[in-house]
Amino acid sequence: MEYGRDTIYRMSVVSSVLVPYASYLRVYEPLAAFGEPERGHWTRYARRVDLPTAQDELRGSLAGLVPTPPVAVPVHESGDAFVAVVDGAIVVCPWRTRMRGWLAMSELGGLFPATVLDAVLPPVVRGQATADYERWAERNPDARPWIRTTVWHVPVRWFVLFDDEERECVTDGGAEGRLLRYRTPMVQARRRLARALRTLRETVDEGPLTEGLVEVGRWLEEFHPRAMVELDYGGLVHALSSERLAGDRSAADVAEGIAALRSGDHDAAGVAYGRLAERWRAVRDLQSSN
Repeated sequence: MEYGRDTIYRMSVVSSVLVPYASYLRVYEPLAAFGEPERGHWTRYARRVDLPTAQDELRGSLAGLVPTPPVAVPVHESGDAFVAVVDGAIVVCPWRTRMRGWLAMSELGGLFPATVLDAVLPPVVRGQATADYERWAERNPDARPWIRTTVWHVPVRWFVLFDDEERECVTDGGAEGRLLRYRTPMVQARRRLARALRTLRETVDEGPLTEGLVEVGRWLEEFHPRAMVELDYGGLVHALSSERLAGDRSAADVAEGIAALRSGDHDAAGVAYGRLAERWRAVRDLQSSN
């Protein structure tokens, strides 16, 4: 799972550790997916002319770690969301910053040495956050995040959801305008995932990719069938040259590899996977070189 990456990003900034580049998998749901009064809130919210950006979300999530002692998880849940229009219909992706912070906290023990963790987020701060989450979870047993985050790469299982034709790439938009993302209807994402999972189970042994697809599939099932799924390279676009960004066809490589497995051509599948692995190995090398 990728929830802990949100907190890795925040802790890295505050502790002067190398700031990683994050990518995102988001789900945008139609207004009909929300009950009242939340539906009314998002309907009014979508009319705003000053809708916040991904950078605004990042700045807000980092703000709590600046005070002493730090605020590990926001005191109040965010009322913000990303908004898009699909086929004339408004869809929203709630930030749910507080919930994502709690989920991230649960993974920190295995990601940082105790001395680093205690220095950035003291035990008393983590303990209070854990107690708050347990009380909240009892009242909200079905809650789930609309956004998943990871750093310095995009998980292979995310690419399975998309087609190369859904790729949007901007390499000459300046520092704030660079973009690489995919968007697809939920029904397509689920169909591609199910087909890929079936192929993997028929052709290779169970492994991390199969397990990851199962977990992502369970997450997607929680959302409205007319939702939109988005893969956003986020800050990774700033770690890649314009040439690398333009040449990144990772979703196509994943689709080619799965199609090759389906036809029984394991050699072709290996070639496609090799291109993908080499591309992302080069990105990860940037992390260690810094």
